[in-house]
Amino acid sequence: MASSAQSGGSSGGPAVPTVQRGIIKMVLSGCAIIVRGQPRGGPPPERQINLSNIRAGNLARRAAATQPDAKDTPDEPWAFPAREFLRKKLIGKEVCFTIENKTPQGREYGMIYLGKDTNGENIAESLVAEGLATRREGMRANNPEQNRLSECEEQAKAAKKGMWSEGNGSHTIRDLKYTIENPRHFVDSHHQKPVNAIIEHVRDGSVVRALLLPDYYLVTVMLSGIKCPTFRREADGSETPEPFAAEAKFFTESRLLQRDVQIILESCHNQNILGTILHPNGNITELLLKEGFARCVDWSIAVYTRGAEKLRAAERFAKERRLRIWRDYVAPTANLDQKDKQFVAKVMQVLNADAIVVKLNSGDYKTIHLSSIRPPRLEGENTQNKKLRPLYDIPYMFEAREFLRKKLIGKKVNVTVDYIRPASPATETVPAFSERTCATVTIGGINIAEALVSKGLATVIRYRQDDDQRSSHYDELLAAEARAIKNGKGLHSKKEVPIHRVADISGDTQKAKQFLPFLQRAGRSEAVVEYVFSGSRLKLYLPKETCLITFLLAGIECPRGARNLPGLVQEGEPFSEEATLFTKELVLQREVEVEVESMDKAGNFIGWLHIDGANLSVLLVEHALSKVHFTAERSSYYKSLLSAEEAAKQKKEKVWAHYEEQPVEEVMPVLEEKERSASYKPVFVTEITDDLHFYVQDVETGTQLEKLMENMRNDIASHPPVEGSYAPRRGEFCIAKFVDGEWYRARVEKVESPAKIHVFYIDYGNREVLPSTRLGTLSPAFSTRVLPAQATEYAFAFIQVPQDDDARTDAVDSVVRDIQNTQCLLNVEHLSAGCPHVTLQFADSKGDVGLGLVKEGLVMVEVRKEKQFQKVITEYLNAQESAKSARLNLWRYGDFRADDADEFGYSR
Repeated sequence: MASSAQSGGSSGGPAVPTVQRGIIKMVLSGCAIIVRGQPRGGPPPERQINLSNIRAGNLARRAAATQPDAKDTPDEPWAFPAREFLRKKLIGKEVCFTIENKTPQGREYGMIYLGKDTNGENIAESLVAEGLATRREGMRANNPEQNRLSECEEQAKAAKKGMWSEGNGSHTIRDLKYTIENPRHFVDSHHQKPVNAIIEHVRDGSVVRALLLPDYYLVTVMLSGIKCPTFRREADGSETPEPFAAEAKFFTESRLLQRDVQIILESCHNQNILGTILHPNGNITELLLKEGFARCVDWSIAVYTRGAEKLRAAERFAKERRLRIWRDYVAPTANLDQKDKQFVAKVMQVLNADAIVVKLNSGDYKTIHLSSIRPPRLEGENTQNKKLRPLYDIPYMFEAREFLRKKLIGKKVNVTVDYIRPASPATETVPAFSERTCATVTIGGINIAEALVSKGLATVIRYRQDDDQRSSHYDELLAAEARAIKNGKGLHSKKEVPIHRVADISGDTQKAKQFLPFLQRAGRSEAVVEYVFSGSRLKLYLPKETCLITFLLAGIECPRGARNLPGLVQEGEPFSEEATLFTKELVLQREVEVEVESMDKAGNFIGWLHIDGANLSVLLVEHALSKVHFTAERSSYYKSLLSAEEAAKQKKEKVWAHYEEQPVEEVMPVLEEKERSASYKPVFVTEITDDLHFYVQDVETGTQLEKLMENMRNDIASHPPVEGSYAPRRGEFCIAKFVDGEWYRARVEKVESPAKIHVFYIDYGNREVLPSTRLGTLSPAFSTRVLPAQATEYAFAFIQVPQDDDARTDAVDSVVRDIQNTQCLLNVEHLSAGCPHVTLQFADSKGDVGLGLVKEGLVMVEVRKEKQFQKVITEYLNAQESAKSARLNLWRYGDFRADDADEFGYSR
């Protein structure tokens, strides 16, 4: 009898079996169960209990791979329902059991009761009562337990339950499918919808064997995005667990083994399926990470449908607390203060395509490398080319640099340091690298590295799985790269790579000489400052001309920087470094405008540089970092330079720190007597502007203009310009069709859009906004070299133009009525920064036009102190008094200047 197998104690009768307790880990079949103990500092002990006195059908078994002739064994009828009955009733529940018999092979037979004592439900009796198991054959009912089993079986037969029902039970046999012919198609056919399943086996913490319902596919599922420590198989067949492998496996087993779950099939890897297992109590993937039982893996994290950031956050949680596999973890930025980990800084320079120089709030400069990305690079022999210019010769390097420059230069960005890469010595193939601060840089919520990668202008670095020195947004970078590859962007494009043929003219005197006239004629040209050698010496890239030039600022004397000469180091002049830094912060890698005036013997161009409308030469003088050079006297900027220098001298800072004003000797200056020159020449007035300036043509060259216009129009008639073929650029000369339908020479002043081009008619002085379709290329035969622009701008001498809009309009209207499109006589009285100031006479009456405006009370007199003008000034002042007495126009309310001069915009 079963009870006698556990005999012990007194010899007078059978011993009572010991009651033991445990938790059901797994149901092997309808009559075999694995019970485990409570965990104490690791996975608990477990044992297999076979139910005494009953038999249930055997479950299906797959043929061993080592036996090619063997065949798969199917389920016996009612075997799977018996297993399912026990699984649903027992898994994870606390039970008590008694061992009644143990075979020589160590197999244990006993009784299992649901609950903490033997008063609970007898599992064997429940199985037999449901018709899912039978009493063992030849077993006599000679004790109470066997009697109850016999009764249960008779009741099941009578009720036709389970195997006692009609039929042979073939409907309970599963059609198990151990392999899937096309795993990719199988995964895609489910469209990431949850599939019901039972976890049949846990190989390690992140790999399970699952039975997919209702079609009974038995598949291996690897959890997407993570990997737990595994069991390494040795040569002798034994398995060696990695640290925490057994604990991770138990963590998953205790929560999922033989539980009803749902699986989202996300991708496939060989015959294995990548997926996420959902249980009512939570997501096992995230739980494993949070408890420190798993780490994120890059190769599969992208397919995780619930967002890679959730997994990274769970992993971060475990790292911060140093849980289990992270017990020795040290954060890449552990040695940094919080203010050094996250800060806001201003971008001053872009280095190639993966690094920037930023200015911190403290005023210090810091180089920041974008985390986890690699800029475009050359492969193979070309990398050894000493003449290589990486920015222009490496495909997509220039596009990457320009993307960063336009987006970042001069802007404030948020910097989050991800890791510090230590310095590395040089090897045969790799140059030495200094320590690098690698960070995620964002502006307006946009991750710059991600934007760069998504445009195909950089690639993502791949790491060893245990390498934690990577971007905090690494998954987004991988996703961006996948999009760029899919869309064929940049480096991933199948098109021909862009080529940048950039001529370097700097230092080449011959090329510079050839190029100088072109730059002089171009007026203001657009440029990008590529490098700052000193406060007044820069390297410029001219995008329209695709060339590099060395550019020296005109009109100033800037402190010289330190120079390395053969055999000695020449020290820099005081404030040379400050001047260089000032220029760098203001213009480096920014878009500027330059006016080239001349060049030096070394092939360096000299001229004026404008940034946001400001003249850099004037700014350096203004900030006491340069002095005005005598060569500025002939420039239109001389007055601005002098006033800036005077203000700087008064502050006595920097280069003017030791400046002492020269004492003025009280000597009466001997003024040279100078007679007013009155040499009137005939002109034709073509245009009057709103500020009372006017444009005239020289009558003597009028016939030349007429002849040129006639020849030009004949040429246009025989070779009409193709509409829309001309692409206007600011500063260029062109031909423009006026409202009268005729073509005239013009200059492009501003390109607002293809439909709005601002032009200036160079022979007439009027301006117009035209669409590009009404513009064409000016033939060299009719250029300003053949005949200079014929419209010259002048202003009236000895008068003040009213600042009040209505009063100025009255004066302009009067002048338009009197002199526009008429021949007059013009005399230049004195020069000014804007344009020459003149007196104008009517050709017939010789009457002074300006004096006439004063007489009518339309303007006021500008009193000048030069002796040669006193006679004409007196005449003008007398005329003003007459107009005042008659209360004409400006004077209709009397002499307003006494109290209200400033308010009305006049000065006496």
